[in-house]
Amino acid sequence: MDQSTRLVQAAQKGDSHAFARLYEGIYKDLYKFALYTLRNPEDAEDAVSEAVTDAFVSIGKLREAGAFRAWMFRILSNKCKNRLKEYRYQTVDWEEAEEELPRQSEDLAGNLFLRRIFGELEDEERLIISLHVFGGYTSREIGRMLSMNANTVRTRESRALRKLALRLSGAERDGK
Repeated sequence: MDQSTRLVQAAQKGDSHAFARLYEGIYKDLYKFALYTLRNPEDAEDAVSEAVTDAFVSIGKLREAGAFRAWMFRILSNKCKNRLKEYRYQTVDWEEAEEELPRQSEDLAGNLFLRRIFGELEDEERLIISLHVFGGYTSREIGRMLSMNANTVRTRESRALRKLALRLSGAERDGK
C-alpha cells in the first residue's frame, strides 16, 4: 500500500493532518487549474478553498483511495463550472489588470499576455485545456466529466489550441 492510499484511509477515519498532507501534494496544481479556468486569482482561491472544504467533509464517500487526485479535480472542476455560469457575462479589462501589476521582467509580461489570450477562449475551451494540462485527464475522462463524447473533447481542444497558436504567432509578427 502506498503512502497516498494510507493517507486517504487515515483521512477517511477523521485524521485532518492526513488530509492536509494529501492536499499539500496537489494544491499548486489545483490553484493553477482554477486560475487558468476562471481568469481571476481571488475566484481561483475561493474555488479551491470551497473544493477542499467539500472534499474534507465528504472524504468518506471516496470509494477508491488511489483516486484522490482525480476526485479533487472533479470537485474543483464543478466549482469552476458553477462560477463560470455565475459570471458568464462579466468582462475583464486585461489592460487595466496588467497596469496594476509591477513590471518585473519580460517573463512576467509574457505570462500576462499568455493568460490574457488564454482568457479570450470560450469557457468550455479553457475548461477542457485546463483539465488536460493541469489535471492530467484524458479526453475520455474529460468527456465523462463534461457529458460529451471523447472525440468532441479532442476536436474542441484542438480548435482552442489552434486559436492560441494563431494569437501567439500574430503577436510574434507584431513584435509583442
